[in-house]
Amino acid sequence: MTTFVDRAVLHVSAGDGGNGCSSVRREKFKPLGGPDGADGGHGGNVILVVRSNTTTLLDYHYHPHQKATNGRQGAGSMRTGASGADVLVPVPNGTVVYDMDGNQLADLVGEGATFVAARGGRGGLGNASLASVQRKAPGFALLGEPGERRDIVLELKSVADVALVGFPSAGKSSLIAALSAARPKIADYPFTTLVPNLGVVEAGGVTFTVADVPGLIPGASQGKGLGLEFLRHVERCAVLVHVLDCATLEPGRDPLSDLDVLEQELSLYKDDVAQLTSRPRLVVLNKIDVPEARELADLVHPELESRGLSVFALSAATREGLQPLLYAMATLVQQDRDRQPVEQASRIVLRPRAVDEPDFTVEPDEEGFLVRGAKPERWVLQTDFANDEAVGYLADRLARLGVEKALAEAGAEPGTTVTVGEIAFEWQPTDLEMFASGLRGQDVRLASVHRTNADERRLQKDLRRAERMGLDKDALQKALEDARE
Repeated sequence: MTTFVDRAVLHVSAGDGGNGCSSVRREKFKPLGGPDGADGGHGGNVILVVRSNTTTLLDYHYHPHQKATNGRQGAGSMRTGASGADVLVPVPNGTVVYDMDGNQLADLVGEGATFVAARGGRGGLGNASLASVQRKAPGFALLGEPGERRDIVLELKSVADVALVGFPSAGKSSLIAALSAARPKIADYPFTTLVPNLGVVEAGGVTFTVADVPGLIPGASQGKGLGLEFLRHVERCAVLVHVLDCATLEPGRDPLSDLDVLEQELSLYKDDVAQLTSRPRLVVLNKIDVPEARELADLVHPELESRGLSVFALSAATREGLQPLLYAMATLVQQDRDRQPVEQASRIVLRPRAVDEPDFTVEPDEEGFLVRGAKPERWVLQTDFANDEAVGYLADRLARLGVEKALAEAGAEPGTTVTVGEIAFEWQPTDLEMFASGLRGQDVRLASVHRTNADERRLQKDLRRAERMGLDKDALQKALEDARE
């Protein structure tokens, strides 16, 4: 027997970005070919995509972990690392995505609708990409950014035009079987229907879908019985059909009291959902093939019509009275479609940052200060702390972002513990003149070479000037050699 699952928790892990490469071009007769380390590849994404051949979340009930592949590391000779492959997770039409706190992230409706559940990490920059006027041959590269990892909740809400609402054993399954080619389980005990059943109906040139969902009992809006499992699949329906059992033998029940209970539960369901009682509604007085039920239907029919409701007395077993109900449902569905846009699009919830929101915040904590922000935390993750030049480059970036100035304004003293992401270090403020000169984060070996070359060029210039002035050439040459040593 096929198992239907309409709620699942998914653990998604995007791929990590590949590390950048630190390489120097080596070619005959070109000992200083310059940096040629390429960037690492990006990590793969985990993407939810609506597929019409997927009707349940059962696969993710048994296999809740979905992981994309990592990006490859860059290489020398400007060979960029390959990016990781995306993982496409097929979900049914009408899937709603929530985070673990209950915040809605996406509402996927329509074939091919997609949502990136976890984004892959960016590949680290190679030293060729990090080269600049001040840092001509970086001796380091950035590490790849870790991919996003999080838990999400998938909920399936049936996409149907008409919902059959009623108590257990009211005859909803028999009715949808009479209206369409659907063949739900039918039995003479309550809660026979445990999962939604969809049937396709055509009447008056209008084709629409009808949903038979689990039975409703008092307290369903608070989760009693199948409660929320039922009401979740009613949210998207444009028309509600109350199926009332006129042949019930339960004490204290009659069509009018059943209708009052159904309306009460619909009105109490979810404050953030448009009131279900405001949807167009039809009332079906079912099982009139039973003589006592027919008499009861005739008795309550005027009362229901006085409430402004369209009432249909019928028998799902003998199919008596089905045609008027079919045309009434088709008319309401068509009216709703005329009011709606031509195509219903998926809704992706975006929460952009404010225009004036800073890139980071500085907060005091027990050990010192805590720096929060997407940029500084990402930069820390991409830094190779075994390389002094890479650490200096990170310090330059943080200072340029304004972290050091913010720490000073917050009262940080030299030696104060500052935590950025998972890294804690002792803060040593940098002289602004030194930072402006670009001395921090430089390769010491290259810096010494640059200084030696500059001294030699200056002495050569002095030698040519002295020769024009008629000074002793040998003495000047000896001074040049001493300077080289």
